Amino acid sequence: MMRTEALERVLGTVSTGERGGPLVLVTVGIHGNEPAGLHAMRRVLRDLGRHDVALRGRLAAFVGNRAGLARNVRYVDEDMNRLWTHGRIAEMRRADPVRDSVERGEQRELIDLLEAELGAADGGVTHLDLHSTSGDGPPFTIVSGPAASRVAAERFGVPTLLGLDPLIAGTLIEYVGSLGHPAVVLEGGQNEAPATIDHHESAVWVTLCGSGVVAENAVPGGLARHRDRLAAAAGGLPGTIEVSYVHRLAPGEDFAMLPGFRNFHAVARGDLLAHSDLGNPGGGRTREVRAPASGILLMPRYQGQGLDGFFLGRAAGPAPAASPSGIGPADATATTLG
Repeated sequence: MMRTEALERVLGTVSTGERGGPLVLVTVGIHGNEPAGLHAMRRVLRDLGRHDVALRGRLAAFVGNRAGLARNVRYVDEDMNRLWTHGRIAEMRRADPVRDSVERGEQRELIDLLEAELGAADGGVTHLDLHSTSGDGPPFTIVSGPAASRVAAERFGVPTLLGLDPLIAGTLIEYVGSLGHPAVVLEGGQNEAPATIDHHESAVWVTLCGSGVVAENAVPGGLARHRDRLAAAAGGLPGTIEVSYVHRLAPGEDFAMLPGFRNFHAVARGDLLAHSDLGNPGGGRTREVRAPASGILLMPRYQGQGLDGFFLGRAAGPAPAASPSGIGPADATATTLG
């Protein structure tokens, strides 16, 4: 298990000291059982200082759910990455802070920092939100907001998931994107895998360079190794995945994925994916959960919290020639939903 010590809200801010230039906002640990982004961001901040890297603009990095990270749980009271609709934010502002859930209190502090940075920015803004998954698999991105979000995501050379906005409401990137700023989630890999830290670290450097905050030739060790690391991790996978199905869980439902599934696993309609106690509370997981369609399995839930059991999508681009994740051309032919 990755260890996290007592956490500050502001991991670090670095700038030229002069007004102007682009802003990169990085958020980590919105889910408390996803600590890899925290460790990756600390690496980047360390190397920026150690190598005296010049910036043209500003980097600001913030921690999301400190209470969740301290307990290594996705959330304490409610999912912090479902609180960011404009309606729920307005509700939070009207409410008495004394009555806040743990995550609402975290949100109050974080949104003040985000708004201060966005309000002071007079150049382009890019938001990178670092996440990971309970199931194994390669890195991928999720985007929201303006078309520039796709451009920012495509710099990583990993698959991009489209179509999640209608399926998941209240994400942080949805909020930042709704303000007109490019907003990208990088799902770096499995929550506790050391490689996930590497993927997040590389994504931050690619974002800093792509946004113009850091010159490519100023990256310690070179930017190419970070691009190569991400591309190798997701090599052979489709560039774009259209997501059109989420298996939603009822509150309190006892749900367990079968072992062995990972992100981008090709499944066929009718495949047994999980067991549940839905309709049989207290009587054990007797209900079979089968794939409602053929497709690409995404974000299978191997954790005890969260109401999204798994997602299904289909490749929206050419079939890959080969894939280190086990999905090659033969599998890709079976990824059309229906």
